[in-house]
Amino acid sequence: MENINNSVVAEKHGEGFFAENKHLPRRQFFGYFGAAAGLAAVVASGCKVRKIQTDTNSLDLGKGDFGILNYAYALEQLEAAFYTKVTESFYTGITAIEKEFLMDIKNDEVAHREWFKKTLFLNKIQDLKYEFDFSSVNFSNRNSVLKTAKMMEDIGVSAYNGAGPLLKLDTFVRYAGKIVSVEARHAAAIRDLISYGDFAGADAVDAKGLDLARTPMEVIDMTAKFFKTRINGANLPTS
Repeated sequence: MENINNSVVAEKHGEGFFAENKHLPRRQFFGYFGAAAGLAAVVASGCKVRKIQTDTNSLDLGKGDFGILNYAYALEQLEAAFYTKVTESFYTGITAIEKEFLMDIKNDEVAHREWFKKTLFLNKIQDLKYEFDFSSVNFSNRNSVLKTAKMMEDIGVSAYNGAGPLLKLDTFVRYAGKIVSVEARHAAAIRDLISYGDFAGADAVDAKGLDLARTPMEVIDMTAKFFKTRINGANLPTS
């Protein structure tokens, strides 16, 4: 089935598609790709759609590529919800450039969230809109907001770097790579707002000049305080 999956995806999303649509705005592009990728996802699953089941204690992300995509989807839902709250009522003393940065990041995170939602289609986890706990954030305080944003962006980049190699379908690997490059831009922008010139600090980049990579379980632990429902990644691939 793998060769068939790749041929279907290549037909839908190959070079011809991008050549014809190379001028699409990024947010519109995610919408176009997401709708078709949802169909490709069903094909990739062997035409067997599994609805993710949850219990009252945890949210099972699932297995294989869909499990990894659900893991990223949960993180993108978190980031989109955070920046939505930030931009609904900006912190005291915010500058025009800070507003512009934060609005742009919010729009990107919403686009990422919607990409995963459409791509996963019937294999997606639930909408976590009301499942976040931001009680540790003072949204009226610049330091609190930017400190939290920095943490989320740095963790997000390391999450994609750690999970990318676990994906099997080439199309998913390619688009995870596209998304993580945008997340890295976010991280650099937030770091510069906090301390100009710290866009690639030693706490985010290793001695080889590479962004850090974290396993899904490490990231789930690091972000647990923001989720009201425990995220269960026990069934995710590890290699």
